[in-house]
Amino acid sequence: MNELNLEQAEARVANLLRASESKTLEFKRVSGQMVNKALIAISAFANTDGGILVLGVADARQEIGQKRLYGVEENPESVDDLRRKLSTQITPVIGHLKFFRWACKLRDQSMGHIVLIQVGKSDKVHSVADNGTFKRMDASSRQMTAEEITELSYQRGVRSAETETIDVEFDLLETDTWKAFLAGRGLKVGTFPEQLNRIGLASKAGSKLMPTRATVLLFADEPGSLLASFGTRADIRIMVYDGKQAVAGATPNLRKAPKTIRGPLVDLIDKAVAEVLDELAKGLTLSGSGFKTKHLYPERVVKEAIVNAVIHRDYRLNRDIFIKIFDDRIEVESPGIFPGNITPSNIDKAGSKARNPLIAQNLREFPIPPNIDAGEGVKMMFAEMASAKLFPPQYSQNTTAAVESVTVTLRNLERPTIWDEVSHWIDTQGEIANADLCKIAKVETLASSRMLKNWVEQGVLIQLPDRGKRNMAYTKPTLPEEQTLLSGDEDNKIDNQY
Repeated sequence: MNELNLEQAEARVANLLRASESKTLEFKRVSGQMVNKALIAISAFANTDGGILVLGVADARQEIGQKRLYGVEENPESVDDLRRKLSTQITPVIGHLKFFRWACKLRDQSMGHIVLIQVGKSDKVHSVADNGTFKRMDASSRQMTAEEITELSYQRGVRSAETETIDVEFDLLETDTWKAFLAGRGLKVGTFPEQLNRIGLASKAGSKLMPTRATVLLFADEPGSLLASFGTRADIRIMVYDGKQAVAGATPNLRKAPKTIRGPLVDLIDKAVAEVLDELAKGLTLSGSGFKTKHLYPERVVKEAIVNAVIHRDYRLNRDIFIKIFDDRIEVESPGIFPGNITPSNIDKAGSKARNPLIAQNLREFPIPPNIDAGEGVKMMFAEMASAKLFPPQYSQNTTAAVESVTVTLRNLERPTIWDEVSHWIDTQGEIANADLCKIAKVETLASSRMLKNWVEQGVLIQLPDRGKRNMAYTKPTLPEEQTLLSGDEDNKIDNQY
């Protein structure tokens, strides 16, 4: 357990007491009934977006200021009991819990400690034994319904639509694509359904052997058309826009008619990649300027963005993949949210998690498989964009639309040398102001202001809301999900052997 010195701890405790309970923060005294409530809070944090449970501090509705500090000394046996039950009463066990122990003056002016438990967003779904499965709300935890648990299991990648059986005739799947796969895979014995069953691409629904959704996606001549009758889609739509934004209305600003790419996944990827690269090779005439611009993205990055969209999309959802080409960027939108504990801000370090491992595994068996980098592809994308002196890929997640989606944006913008320092500043400080950029870039206020304005227009920075003109500050569209209460260097020196 990590213990700070008294001066550090008291400063952080003062900051802690000013915070309110929220979706990512909860306070508890260590009474005898604390353990079960703490297990619920910790599992709810893991099932949602992570959070911090503070032990030894009363709720602000019960006490004020330092009077809230009861300390874990009030009932140390309960803290020990909680530690034991974290490995026996929550299934599956939550990994990567971090414990912090802060010394402080308690409500009676004696010296004591509070304990903070930092819980990360999990890539699994956790339940409390004999109690249920919980999610975190705005400032409390709520038991989930069976339907919500199923949905969360799909979102986290614990379950995948690829393994579900689909009532499609086997005759529609024994295609030339299957024969090409068969040549690469080397299956020699059994009927077509038996061969599929042997490699996990068919299973019994009741007494009937049926193909999985993955089988339809991999081998049907037109998977999207077959799956449409089951309320899902599987095609790719390519949209080329005139300008830097999509203009809604009766006359959209499309440069040409949208194109739909269809076919088994191995062909779908090849066709989409070829179509996009061909479009980029032509160059685009910038709206109103008459000048032609070339898109300079590394080819490997474009391919990987499309491959990831196809392999990692949520195939339960009734929406196609959209590839949108603008004057200054490409957007690849894939249905479904990030699986597991992947977020827009950690994907460059964590890589990708296979939502559909059956699809990914079998795509590799084709004689000429698509480029699948086995979890390293996203890191390659960041490295290649940096090598090309372009801004890094920008990931975003839309959870408010009727169909949730993840979008990766590749910007056709040269990255200035100073950007790396600006990016690091924002990652560590949370925001950057004009005066900060003046110091970093060693430029005058007017030049700094122009740089910030350009970056906002280019979409690599956003202006923080509710700031006056003299207090204006900026941040990146996606910031690391750090817990602000635990952001100091000392806080990160953790001993997990608790």
